[in-house]
Amino acid sequence: MRTRLLPLLIVLMAGVLLALGFPLAVSVASAQQQQVMVDRIDDTVRFAALAQFVSDGEGVEDERLSMLQDQLNRYYSTYGIHVGVFLRNGRSHLARAPQDWGVPPDGAGQQAFREALTGRRSQDPPQVWPWDRDGRLVVASPVVRDGDVVAVVLTDSPTDHLRSRTLRGWLLIAAGEGAAMLLAVGAAFRLTGWVLRPVRVLDAATHDIATGRLKSRVAAAGGPPELRRLARSFNEMADNVEGVLEQQRAFVADASHQLRNPLAALLLRIELLALELPEGNEEIASVRTEGRRLAQVLDDLLDLALAEHTSADLELADIGALAAERVASWRPLAEEKGVRLTGTGGAVTAWVDPIALSSALDAVIDNAVKFTPRGEAVTVTVASQGDTTTLVITDGGPGLTEDELVRIGDRFWRSNRHQNIKGSGLGLSISRALLSAGGGRISYDHHEPRGLKVTLTVPRTPPTPTA
Repeated sequence: MRTRLLPLLIVLMAGVLLALGFPLAVSVASAQQQQVMVDRIDDTVRFAALAQFVSDGEGVEDERLSMLQDQLNRYYSTYGIHVGVFLRNGRSHLARAPQDWGVPPDGAGQQAFREALTGRRSQDPPQVWPWDRDGRLVVASPVVRDGDVVAVVLTDSPTDHLRSRTLRGWLLIAAGEGAAMLLAVGAAFRLTGWVLRPVRVLDAATHDIATGRLKSRVAAAGGPPELRRLARSFNEMADNVEGVLEQQRAFVADASHQLRNPLAALLLRIELLALELPEGNEEIASVRTEGRRLAQVLDDLLDLALAEHTSADLELADIGALAAERVASWRPLAEEKGVRLTGTGGAVTAWVDPIALSSALDAVIDNAVKFTPRGEAVTVTVASQGDTTTLVITDGGPGLTEDELVRIGDRFWRSNRHQNIKGSGLGLSISRALLSAGGGRISYDHHEPRGLKVTLTVPRTPPTPTA
């Protein structure tokens, strides 16, 4: 969820910073140019004041004209700015620097000259941007004598320095926006972490409960108020679910326990009654068989209730050695049925409850040997896959259909094709409960060319404490 929320926040913050940065950059460029324009206007006004007292006769050289020319020369040599005092016709001049410079015949210079002839200062030139290498600032001020415009002071400034200062200002803005963006990204990380932390905790707790760890709860201590309320509601729901399941387990355990004594007494009386009847009586044999089957169902119900109620005692165990031990224990029974039971895999470790895993593996191997016909094989394979360890049990039995694969593992469920085979339909349910308590799982699939493949998956990483 963070991968979707974080880019959205970053894009929004980048948009805000750009929306603020562009006007600021334009303002910086305008301020820099305005500062230059103010200086040029002051210069042209000062030169216009000096030119007021210079005779406009051609070829006249007097002290004031020499002083004006000297001022223009020093101004040009110091700042590199073209400057001149031109008469109204635009072709004659009183003074200029450099000496070969004249009023530009067209463009901004000519426009500024014509505006100054009307008695007012020329308008500000267009904005100069850092990439305008040919840009220049032309400023013109009228020289007024006795109320008439007799000449025009014209300056033509290069913009290299202006463009450099504007670019430096823009770089400072970019650096500031970059720093602000980094701070915004950091804040976005903290914000999304603050918002999503309760969601991750809630997701982990939901997964724990879904896999059988019903004690998992969510600490409603952080995040937005809505998520804290959701965490409290989730805890209340988990408490109710755990209470209902606890009542169900207690009922099953109590009912199974209470039925065992009367059933044991009933089986004893059946055995006593069988002593009074002829040897090989079919009816008494059928009653004896059904009684033992009922006793097995009650034992399985007690085992299931205990498996769902008991918490796992996890430790780091050698799964390969444990599987080899269980295969060796079941091999005599498999050979008696004419089934080949083999195990493969080396030393692989995982965090499990060894007793619970052994019981689950026993139930699966028992089921595989039971349904595998004579001459076929049952194989137990141990392997590691990333952060999990798997035990794969395959058999050569009749297998299951797609619909039956969906239902396998349900309590008391047995395939209609196998009703004649001894069993209570609780063995795989007990295996699932035993594995879930330790963070493992069980899955079923087809085994080619025929048979069933059962996969037990247990974690290789140590358990993490839950809130």
